[in-house]
Amino acid sequence: MDELLGGHLRTLREAAATGRLPDRTELDDCRATGARAAERGVSVRALVEAALLMAESMSTAPPLPALRRTVSALMEGYENAQRSALRQEEDARREFVNDLLQGRADRLAERAEHFGLRLAETYMVAVARPAGPKADGPAPDRAAGDQVGDHVGDRAGDRAGDRAGDRAAGDGGMPARRIEEAMITRFGSHNVLIAVREGMLVCVVPGSLAVATGEFTHHVRQMFAPGWRVGLGRSHRGPGGVVTSYREGANAIELGDRLGLRAPVLKAADLLVFPVLLRDRAAIEDLVTTVLSSLLEARGGPGPLLDTLEAVFASQGNQAAAARKLGVSTRAVTYRLERIRRLTGFSPDDPTQRFTLETAVLGARLLDWPAHPLG
Repeated sequence: MDELLGGHLRTLREAAATGRLPDRTELDDCRATGARAAERGVSVRALVEAALLMAESMSTAPPLPALRRTVSALMEGYENAQRSALRQEEDARREFVNDLLQGRADRLAERAEHFGLRLAETYMVAVARPAGPKADGPAPDRAAGDQVGDHVGDRAGDRAGDRAGDRAAGDGGMPARRIEEAMITRFGSHNVLIAVREGMLVCVVPGSLAVATGEFTHHVRQMFAPGWRVGLGRSHRGPGGVVTSYREGANAIELGDRLGLRAPVLKAADLLVFPVLLRDRAAIEDLVTTVLSSLLEARGGPGPLLDTLEAVFASQGNQAAAARKLGVSTRAVTYRLERIRRLTGFSPDDPTQRFTLETAVLGARLLDWPAHPLG
């Protein structure tokens, strides 16, 4: 400690001999000393105590204003070094999560150990989107996670994209930081990785800690304005599994938008049928055209009839409940279903035909038909 505070002692001796206050250069030297103490792991209390003991041991006591300024400079340098170290750690953490979600393998396992992750285990990802549509989001047929804003493959761009995402996540990223702090306080930094990506807040947790995604959703509900959505990916093993789970969570949100689903929390496991449908676009287009195209002939267009089918299916065939959802009478629902049967030849009362109709209606929503005519 004597070697570390040698410059501080010389400054105090000079002040005691001349009565002058430390100049800028001497105070800068004290700040540098404080920074070195922080880098060596010396506590700020031990640093200040050693500096005061040095002043007490001097044969001629230095002026109190001089001692106050040097000690203040020591503490300032110490705090600046700590803040810098925290920023570097945050940058490294953000860069690691970004590389993890993009599937970049550069020293991934080694870097994961630094953050307490064991990548051979299973992980699941929760993705939270603030209220409103995502700006510059991926196109419907592109896998989520293929881009970071408009910055692809550029680490400086990645960080810029993250900062833009912080703003999209609300109030300069403050909700994101608060959620991260709350999650780490409860589950530990080795169990939680949180980052902002493409304007969405991403939370990576072990597959064995599914309760953490519920806690994450709770904090999102508390911090984000109404209109937020959370997509939950399934548990998968290894670094590639993290990427897969992230894409599942992001795609669950996108599917919820395209299907007009009202639930704020969407589980990829509950939506597995939709990627299957989209995998064979030609087949789903043929189904929609064959089953529903005759609804284009209906007076007032197909919209009210499609809405009626969706409401009936969501109500498990209960026409009274469907009528309440639609804000019409039960008689109106019955009348519309009869029109659908006459126009399409399919009845939601028949189990086989009901499945065909429901699949066709889901396909229509996925393809945004009839707003976008099918080729």
